[in-house]
Amino acid sequence: MLETFDKDREGVVLRIERSSIHDGEGLRTVVFLKGCPLRCQWCSTPESQSFQVERAGENTYGSRMTVGEVMREIRKDSLFYFISTGGLTLSGGEILAQPEFTRALLKNARMECINTAVETSFFASWEKIEPLLPHINTAYVDLKFFSSGLHQQYCGVKNQVILDNLLRTNQLEKCPRLVVRTPIIPGINDDPRELEDVGRFCARLNWLDHVELLPYHKLGTATYEKLGRPYLLGHVPTPAPEQMEACRNVVRRYVKTVR
Repeated sequence: MLETFDKDREGVVLRIERSSIHDGEGLRTVVFLKGCPLRCQWCSTPESQSFQVERAGENTYGSRMTVGEVMREIRKDSLFYFISTGGLTLSGGEILAQPEFTRALLKNARMECINTAVETSFFASWEKIEPLLPHINTAYVDLKFFSSGLHQQYCGVKNQVILDNLLRTNQLEKCPRLVVRTPIIPGINDDPRELEDVGRFCARLNWLDHVELLPYHKLGTATYEKLGRPYLLGHVPTPAPEQMEACRNVVRRYVKTVR
């Protein structure tokens, strides 16, 4: 039996998904944690926002699990990681809302030579982020808006701490592979000036691997109904492929690789 660091530490896990191909390279086991300080109006997992286990009708969202219990689930897929160059991805919610639980999971995975990726907004103090970085192979960081006003309006908080934390990575001697992700939401952040600001900012990041522009979608709207919450962006269309490529071309003026 493999030893597990901090195996009895508990966290709140929303769910564990296997064989994902959209949350990092290769086949990934994605552990979604509960709790997020942001309230993005297009959030596709509204059931991840609360820090508590939630019940809505016959549905239960989340459960308390120990590090040891989560690691047992992760190990079930370990053969596929090595075949596909996949691994573990921690997502949310916001993983930085449970920093000690997150660190323990990442450290255990790396101790077992499992590739690690995280999906995060970087909305937390640097003191919570820095201890995690040595245990991460790839960090997917959301830069939803460069404009602080837009970030406040559509995500519920200003974004200065996010920008500051991204720039702090420049001071590191070693940093995880850094991928910045921006959702493209028609009529809201697809303005060329906003995209140019995103591109100019990303060009300042020394450890940047590439930028990903993600098309807005309406996945998760059924969950809003189950939770009795309104979905505020129902009128916004999904951007067409040619619109996405036009947005990428704007960012490419400043960043070499944009996907």
